[in-house]
Amino acid sequence: MYQGKKGFFITLEGIDGTGKTTQAKLLAGNLKKRGLAVLLTREPGGTLLAERIRTMLLELGEEKPVPLAELLLYAAARAQHVAKIIGPALAAGMVVICERFSDSTLAYQGYGLELDLEEITEINRIAAGGLAPDLTFLFHLETEEVWRRIRQRDPARGGDRIEARGRAFLEKVQQGYLKLAEAAPDRIKVLRCQGKPVQEIQELLLTIALERLGEGGGNG
Repeated sequence: MYQGKKGFFITLEGIDGTGKTTQAKLLAGNLKKRGLAVLLTREPGGTLLAERIRTMLLELGEEKPVPLAELLLYAAARAQHVAKIIGPALAAGMVVICERFSDSTLAYQGYGLELDLEEITEINRIAAGGLAPDLTFLFHLETEEVWRRIRQRDPARGGDRIEARGRAFLEKVQQGYLKLAEAAPDRIKVLRCQGKPVQEIQELLLTIALERLGEGGGNG
């Protein structure tokens, strides 16, 4: 475990289009209302250097990284993020909410790109200094619905390199996530989001988070 950890580390996972960003912001706000010190961040990103790496990874440039290079770039961004942002916040006793972390690497680069899972696990461990989430929410939507949402995004936004890999790739990632959840049911809570309104999902997140934080249930 990451040395000096005193806070509580929550991650949100799932393929694009499942509503993670909205829910992360809502959860951070709701926990702050209860008097908790909260840091909201994301991966890849969170620091100036890590955000630059994010751009390199996601933009549709002329040269795309080979799978191993992609894996190592994600690891580099994570090492910077943990050392500069996540680690200090946890050491200060804060609740850290991060959109994506090491499970994303296993799902996308492992199950999606079919790189060796044991090697990825070791690279994740080194990059994060042994830090692992205390609680992970896995957002699950049917791939057909996710793909519809991605296609309906603002055309001016454009796509990214991950979306360009297509629906079949996202399906492999989705199945990978579910396998990770099966292997770690105490940590990873699968949220079946199909047909559920934003507030209903948020109430579930908040209830589980407060229980794990020792604050008790309820959303009052």
